[in-house]
Amino acid sequence: MNKTLLLLLIAIILWLPGRAQQQPGWWKRNNLRAIQTNLPDYEAATLNPDSLVADLVKFSANTLIINAGGIMAFYPTKLPYQYQNPYVKRDFLKDVVAKCHKQGIKVIVRFDFSRVHESIYKAHPDWCYISPKGERMTNPGMYTVSINGPYVQQCAFGIVTEVMDNYPIDGIFLNMPGYQTNNTYEGRYMGIDQNEYDKKRFAEFSGGKALPLEENKTDTLYQQYLKFKKFTLDDWAKRLYTLVKGKNPQTAICTYTDQYVDIIRHETQAVPSLPLWPYSAADNVNNAGTTFPDHVISNASIQQISFQSRYNAIEPEEISIRLYQNMAHGSGLDLSMMGDTRGYEDERNYKAISKIYGLHKKHEPYFGRYTSIAKIAVVAPGSWPNGTPAQEYRGIQQILQEAHIPFDIIEDNQLQNRGDKLKNYKVIILPDITFLNDGSVKQLKAAIANGTNIIATNIALNDNAALLTELFGAKLKSLSTDAAGNYMVPEDRAIFKNFKGQTMLFMKYNLALYDLSGADKTGLPLLAKGRTGPPEIIGGHDITGDKMLAIKQHGNAKAVLMSFNVGRLYYNNGYQEHKQLLLDMLNNIYPDAEKQLITNAHAKVETVLQLYAKNTATNKSDNDGMILHLINLTGVSSTSYLPALPVYNISLKIKSGYKPARVTDLLSGRPVKFTYADGYVTFTADRLDDYKIMLIDR
Repeated sequence: MNKTLLLLLIAIILWLPGRAQQQPGWWKRNNLRAIQTNLPDYEAATLNPDSLVADLVKFSANTLIINAGGIMAFYPTKLPYQYQNPYVKRDFLKDVVAKCHKQGIKVIVRFDFSRVHESIYKAHPDWCYISPKGERMTNPGMYTVSINGPYVQQCAFGIVTEVMDNYPIDGIFLNMPGYQTNNTYEGRYMGIDQNEYDKKRFAEFSGGKALPLEENKTDTLYQQYLKFKKFTLDDWAKRLYTLVKGKNPQTAICTYTDQYVDIIRHETQAVPSLPLWPYSAADNVNNAGTTFPDHVISNASIQQISFQSRYNAIEPEEISIRLYQNMAHGSGLDLSMMGDTRGYEDERNYKAISKIYGLHKKHEPYFGRYTSIAKIAVVAPGSWPNGTPAQEYRGIQQILQEAHIPFDIIEDNQLQNRGDKLKNYKVIILPDITFLNDGSVKQLKAAIANGTNIIATNIALNDNAALLTELFGAKLKSLSTDAAGNYMVPEDRAIFKNFKGQTMLFMKYNLALYDLSGADKTGLPLLAKGRTGPPEIIGGHDITGDKMLAIKQHGNAKAVLMSFNVGRLYYNNGYQEHKQLLLDMLNNIYPDAEKQLITNAHAKVETVLQLYAKNTATNKSDNDGMILHLINLTGVSSTSYLPALPVYNISLKIKSGYKPARVTDLLSGRPVKFTYADGYVTFTADRLDDYKIMLIDR
């Protein structure tokens, strides 16, 4: 080989890694159409790579998520600390990756480092979780591990290395990362891990302190433990990121957290409790996408009804709503099914999956590059809200959804990182968010100083008495959990304009009474419980002197405290009076709240209005116009997802700073007649079946 050729080859070898690093990740297009085959161990013996790939092509999927390792190896492993799936008789993973790549399908492999097989536990019991009561967290044949033990801190990296060295994968998906306090598959809370490795590392982190035994967010020790968890998880994620990107920068990292991750995954699951929550996918994508705008969001529709009912899938109408909401709010498509596509125990959704994935493929340039127009933000109680705070939060969302008011969602503990965004909102709503970290408080105050109004509901910010007084002029006097029998009076008709014929509004749930002497204005007088019956003696609902509304002026901004469960009342009971209380208050402090999108659409037609840019490799514009998604939820019953009823002649009047070049019904390709006057574009959607997209092009 001559010297010139040798030097050229060396230069190419040195240039290629840098070139790969410079190329944007394949996932950055935000056009995922992912299908996860969540394989049980026994299907490793029967899975046919040819039929699997044929089904993925038929479904228009462009990404497969499939088992690789962790709990058990779905490939021939040589590692002594990884349990070999006994049903693996051939290297089917190698064939799946090769055949997917031949069809242009990316392959993300699944790892789960949350548990080990009992054989690993018996050899290394010190690697595993132990509760404050000394109990192990187990599932049949499996033991939950400790984050700071050798399995997660060392062995996990060996497993990832083995897979990446032997298979040209496109990404890794980490299932169930993080600290475990719940036995998820059994629905049992067990507490903070007291493993010796955790004790030692926390002592090093905290200057010798012992681990907390209870999760109490007002306890300073627990607050330090939360910082410890973040530190250790970020440290582990950084090490994994360094390993993976060092081997191949084009390998995506996907999981449920945000640090050192390319794709944040979320899940929409069926839940056993009522009422139904048909906005779950919208909630998840809006929350994660607004909170972490630099990440791709992939919200998985979980096919199974529950862990106990894995072999039954949700209804076709439910998965359709989930997938439509994913697209409308800026995510790609993602679903997780229990096992192989062939021999699946409940195939009723296949037609809907094929239809919607095909729709996304056909119109791919119109998905995945959206910018919110929202002037209102709702603060979420975490990324996975639950319990009564989730009911308040969901009720607030439902009110805004049904009123067709655009809004963003931002996770509570991430407000500290979104100061740039907060100052641009006209209203921020805190639904029963009792605690905010110092950084988030600072950013909230900065937004108020910049003219942003806030509305806090129920016992929001009750963990910070000084902040309550500063923002609302309120001091808590008493708190009970039984407001049933009490009433509020919407006496100030300058604010509460929509209560013709009503003078008393019923209450339930919490009853928080405040000294509001520091407020600039109060309202909604509270009436006493009185006498409930028999009918001959009812009455006695006297004025108590307490008020359920406080307003304090801060320059050009107002801080409003509605000290009752307005969201939870609507979420669980659905009476329009509670919905109207919030809407009237919102319109009072922000008169343009309902003027971005004016429509006669039914309350169960979800309207999602965004700015959009065509999602193509060559398009350099960041604004090609507006896109309006209409999702028909009229088939959502009290306990069922039924076929939606067609909705006709939906009038749409949208605020626009430009006269559109055209308005188009995207899915049919038909032009739509419109008018433009006084800063509004007006047109009609003649018929909505399950889903419609309207383009308002510049």
